Amino acid sequence: MNKSPFRKLRIKEQTITKIMIGNKESTGMNRLNQHPFGKKTLLASILATLFVPAVSYAQDKAAEEENVEVIQVSFRGSLAAAADIKRQDTKVTDAITTEDIGKFPSENIAEAIQRIPGVQISNVNGRGSTISVRGLGSQYARTTLNGQTMASADFTSGFRFDIIQTELASTIEVIKSPTANMDAGGLSGTINIDTASPLSFSERKILLSGKGQYSEFSPTDDVTPKANATYIDQFANNTVGVLLNFGYQELDDRVDNFWMDRWFVDSATDEVTPRRPRYRRIDRETERELFNGTVQWKPTSAFEAKLTTVYAGDDTKQDLNQQVFLFNANQITRLGDAVNGVYNSIQIDSFTTENNRQMEDKDATSEAYTLELDYDWQDWTFSSVLHHTAGEATHNEEAAILATVISRATLDITDPSNISFNIADNLADPALYPAVMPRNEYPNGASRLMASDESAVQFDAERGLELGWLTSVSAGVKYRNETMDRAVYRTDRAAIGDADPADLPSMATYGYIVSDFLDNTMDIQHSWIAPNIQAYRDALDAEGVTVPTLFAAQSSYSIDQSITSAYLMTDFETELSGLPLRGNIGGRYERTERDINTYITGDTHPDNGEIRLAIGETTQSFNYDNFLPSANLVLELNDDMQVRLAAAKVLVRPMLTSNTQLAASETSAANSFGSRTYTVNLGQPELAALTANQLDLGWEWYYSEGDSFTVNLFQKDIKNGTVSELVCPDQYNGTSLSMSGSDCVDSVGNIYDITAIYNDSSKLTVKGYEVGWNQGLDHWIPVPGFGLSSNYTRILVDESEGFTLTNSSEQTWNITGYWENDHYSARVSLNHRSPYVQDSSDAFFAREGRVVEGRNQIDVLLGWNISEQWSVRFGALNLNGKDEEAYRDELTRAWQTTSVIGRSYYLGANFSL
Repeated sequence: MNKSPFRKLRIKEQTITKIMIGNKESTGMNRLNQHPFGKKTLLASILATLFVPAVSYAQDKAAEEENVEVIQVSFRGSLAAAADIKRQDTKVTDAITTEDIGKFPSENIAEAIQRIPGVQISNVNGRGSTISVRGLGSQYARTTLNGQTMASADFTSGFRFDIIQTELASTIEVIKSPTANMDAGGLSGTINIDTASPLSFSERKILLSGKGQYSEFSPTDDVTPKANATYIDQFANNTVGVLLNFGYQELDDRVDNFWMDRWFVDSATDEVTPRRPRYRRIDRETERELFNGTVQWKPTSAFEAKLTTVYAGDDTKQDLNQQVFLFNANQITRLGDAVNGVYNSIQIDSFTTENNRQMEDKDATSEAYTLELDYDWQDWTFSSVLHHTAGEATHNEEAAILATVISRATLDITDPSNISFNIADNLADPALYPAVMPRNEYPNGASRLMASDESAVQFDAERGLELGWLTSVSAGVKYRNETMDRAVYRTDRAAIGDADPADLPSMATYGYIVSDFLDNTMDIQHSWIAPNIQAYRDALDAEGVTVPTLFAAQSSYSIDQSITSAYLMTDFETELSGLPLRGNIGGRYERTERDINTYITGDTHPDNGEIRLAIGETTQSFNYDNFLPSANLVLELNDDMQVRLAAAKVLVRPMLTSNTQLAASETSAANSFGSRTYTVNLGQPELAALTANQLDLGWEWYYSEGDSFTVNLFQKDIKNGTVSELVCPDQYNGTSLSMSGSDCVDSVGNIYDITAIYNDSSKLTVKGYEVGWNQGLDHWIPVPGFGLSSNYTRILVDESEGFTLTNSSEQTWNITGYWENDHYSARVSLNHRSPYVQDSSDAFFAREGRVVEGRNQIDVLLGWNISEQWSVRFGALNLNGKDEEAYRDELTRAWQTTSVIGRSYYLGANFSL
């Protein structure tokens, strides 16, 4: 399979140039202010719905057929339905069900599934969008939509839960021990989101909803809207069903980060000194368009066909402002002695600060098309699936980077809650930036185009049996082919030497003030002056200069991967000592074939030192096979109690992130020291899948309707974990390298950040337990409608010299208290996640160590059912205003990051027919 890579991502240079430097919006951050439904109008519209007179609604329901799902009309009812799914399933499964169409338990699916034992959300720049299962990071879970893959727009960022509409979800299952008929790919579990089916409803349903959301640190201080419309109907004597769902959403938020990017490490004593603090503020505006459509045809009880389409499109504009404080060893004076191996207090003289204003435009789409066919014939059930999904992302960025010299500063990181960074000069003073600076560069920009797709075909057959204890046997085959392509283009111009400084925008005239950084906390300067991107665009036009856009072959690659699988499984029911015993046992074989297509590069481009010339193409192939046995047993002790035992071998294929990409790549950039910094990934063409042998043992007690208590013990023996580390080889591409302090450098001072990733040969064992408890309180307190839903998970990880389970928390728990009656409802959730380690593949902040501090978050949801047609909801997320904090490592516990995220609130109204 020797195809030319990047076949989908070839773009004309002039098109990229137009995207990069032809946009005349000054910041791209004012679209909400121009929206016809402004802040006041939107609030008035939502508040008006609170006082709409209740409309009498009476309609005789047609008798429900047997195949019509039972719609839960209360939170407690949804808990009971979820418990029933868990109880009846042979797998180790937890679930959430909808209360009714459009009434999912939360506004965000990732936030909703925190109620499942062992599941917690993670923030991506302040938005809850990825999850961990059993304390293990999001990269160890597989997420499917209706049992099939949903391609991520940017395949290096993983599955994004925040693009899935809660309005289209009917059930979410977290499957922690698989069966043989499931696709492999989850170490911690598989999260499957099922969308609603139109023939599951007995009558036409129409839902209209609107919501206004406000983020505490919104850059525009606007309320942003969300609108959704759902239509469900049945035709031809209830043999044809149609579901159409349309959604539109705007999000407006901000996150501030203050962190220590790098450290000097004394090779003799291992004592560390901070050397590169950074300020970073990101203002974001997102427009999101969503669609879900389903056509279902069931002409007879023996045949059914269903076609489902899902689409999500995002347009996100980011205004990123950053201050990077660069310290050399000879500029630092240590104040006092090291504490726990860290010099917490230092003085810095005559050092460089880089002021980076970066405008980013991110367009992303994900879509999926799934055709399911089911046919029953005598004792046989035949099923087939045709599936295609695709994601595309275009990330354009243009930056102005200015450098200036700071006379003196003192830094004290002793108190993580109040870092002191006193700078002698005023960062907001335009006089700090003279006409001639160490660096004054625009544009420094890139376009990254990502595309991924998967096509799959699947056939399954099941035969019902009455052969002793065997009840059925099933077999199936599946073929999946997926491609991932990344093409990078750069548009760069080093302004020094190319333009007269007098022609460049002065900070005094055009400077833009960034203020209220970090919510004005800590002993630091909270404002600084930043370059005006539009002024630089105008200056470039006035010069008549065209900056070429060039293909960065050294950073581009494509991956073609096919997975062929087959399985055989049998279900059984019998008795053990007079007690009912049921379950299944089976095995799955999967073969993975992978081609990595990259360019062979040579010298740097004569017009741009950050570009290497392509001199050829190469393909590296790697294949591996896995046999994955599984067994699931359920022993019913009595009508209310059962014991569950499950064993399986699972795998996780190598993750693709911005740093762990299998293909070799290189980027470079000029710095303020007159040299370049090269960021290199050596590539991992023979990286094998991570595998684990796992065992689950659980006890479940369902003692009344909606009330249950469950305990589950689990163990995972993990092999082939990946290790990521910075290395300094003797040479790279013919250039001799050596260590200088904490940096890998060449003879002229260029810095090389080289990452090597490989499989760890040792075994790592994870042990743990999880507890879930749902309890109504009607018998305990005189006021009816109160209840609790709670869960707790703890994992213990054996130490390993190499592989580390990143993003894995030792303890996670959730407590949700609720009260409800026919008209009103209230829920308060407290979520906790203990500290977890991240590396550079998990977070931009984790280059030289990062442990994210434990975090508690309180969310509130209030509801009012005004009538059978009208309902209103109010929600508050992160009500306690908890920020994200991190320290360097467990040994030193030196401060590393503070991220201010803030609270967010929403108010919404639903109208249904």
